[in-house]
Amino acid sequence: MPVITFKYEDLEEFGINIEKEKLIDILPMMGSDIEDYNDEEIKVEFFPNRPDNLSIEGVARSFKGFISQELGIPNYKISKSNEKVIVDKEILKIRPFIAFAKIKNVRFTENKLKQIMDFQENLHWVIGRDRKKVAIGIHNADVVEAPYKYIASSKNENSFISLETDYKMTPEEILKNNEKGAKYSHLLEEFDKYPLILDNNKEVLSMPPIINGELTKLTEDTTTIIVDVTGTDEKAVNQTLNIICSSFGEVGGEIESMDVVYPDKTITSPEFKVQNKIVHVDLTNELIGGTSLSAEDISRLLQKARFDSKIIDDNNIEAIIPPYRIDILHEVDIIENIAIQYCIKKIETKLPNISTIASEHNWFKSEKTIREVMIGLGFQELMSLMLTSEKSHYENMLQKEDEHVEVSKPITIDRTMIRKSLINSLMEFLEDNKHEDFPQKLFEIGDVLYLDDTQETKVKTLKKLAGVICHSNANFTEMKTNVTTILNNLGYSMELSSSDNPSFINGRVANLKGKSNNGEISGFFGEISPEVIRNFTLEYPVIAFEITF
Repeated sequence: MPVITFKYEDLEEFGINIEKEKLIDILPMMGSDIEDYNDEEIKVEFFPNRPDNLSIEGVARSFKGFISQELGIPNYKISKSNEKVIVDKEILKIRPFIAFAKIKNVRFTENKLKQIMDFQENLHWVIGRDRKKVAIGIHNADVVEAPYKYIASSKNENSFISLETDYKMTPEEILKNNEKGAKYSHLLEEFDKYPLILDNNKEVLSMPPIINGELTKLTEDTTTIIVDVTGTDEKAVNQTLNIICSSFGEVGGEIESMDVVYPDKTITSPEFKVQNKIVHVDLTNELIGGTSLSAEDISRLLQKARFDSKIIDDNNIEAIIPPYRIDILHEVDIIENIAIQYCIKKIETKLPNISTIASEHNWFKSEKTIREVMIGLGFQELMSLMLTSEKSHYENMLQKEDEHVEVSKPITIDRTMIRKSLINSLMEFLEDNKHEDFPQKLFEIGDVLYLDDTQETKVKTLKKLAGVICHSNANFTEMKTNVTTILNNLGYSMELSSSDNPSFINGRVANLKGKSNNGEISGFFGEISPEVIRNFTLEYPVIAFEITF
């Protein structure tokens, strides 16, 4: 999870004077987790659903509300800069959305520059999916001149000096020879042209989503900045700009809007529009439990959460949500904020007025049988998270990425999707335990999730069994023997057919179908490809199988 590090004295700049011990008691009540602290600084984790709290400015804003030092939505005035950015038609096929803002009266110190870089990187993966969805550039505005252009540049044109270098390179050279360029080159590798942001004198501000130019590097002398946010999701782009601008606005930054001129429309950014949602008093008390809050009480708690509020009647309150609170999707999200401001410690625990007699589900009875068979064959059980990443699930396994369930606000960058297979989790376990003795025989029984429009939830859950064996002489025959034994013990007959599964060595992999009185199963088994083995930094052959029930 994102970790915010700040000194106790940093809070004094926001008018917060509080004892260290009291601060440490309060922060967890706001929905954070204190990772570490000493006499000078504190490290605090916030869940990714609150990207507005990924900066010291955001933490201070929320903290002042919690202790009632400031209430309601902060007033960040936005004036027009009368400057614009012109969007090239060709860029719409590559990275189609951009938002711009100009902020004056900013003050940087060495510590503040580090904090803003950390803030930027946290937003890159919390909202931006490691720059795939959203990428951010923050530039010294004093060295460039409007109007700006967002273009699709040829690979070998518009050479510029990238950040932390001292010589010019073409966009293509940056992707090949620059450390950041090589790391994020996969985001642009399918395109013939690359995004660039230029000023009126054709100076390069940045090459989204790869790297900024050295020309606009921030220094302690910078007083005016330009913020650009580019991406593939228009809503996420605008939300990210709102969060950044509000953070600078919290410390006196003067926000100016800019016109973004697309081929078919012109928009102004940032817009800073508020949301309006109705909160019901009865539902609030019901969901929190053990409370009898009035409309006046709830209105006050909303203001502590840095919302504005308007009482309509005894049961209805209009909550006015600031533009940087992108986590509010439903009334229950607002009620969660009310509960936090009421203080979790004050909520009384109680048992539900329900009594039931439990019985074991048939599937879990079947799992016991499967476990007995697998353990009898010398396998050790693994229980992993349903969450994985596209890199591990697809890229490392040489599989083509297809439709899957994504996590909208992942806690970590390696847990961004819900799995459709179990094998990559077993491979990760082998990678983490390659220092242990061999042979290693692992299995897992677990759920996977597929998108399915015919279902009410739009997803379908299936149960799978997978296993891997790793040692110096692992081969196809060994795995075929194990799979045959497993299916025989579970009462299935087995039919084999050829397979072209790219995770396995061609000609050493087979598809299977099984039938029994309990229904049909399908799956595959074989010898894992050497390239997949290298992707997981393993040194011995691996054989694997997976069965879908």
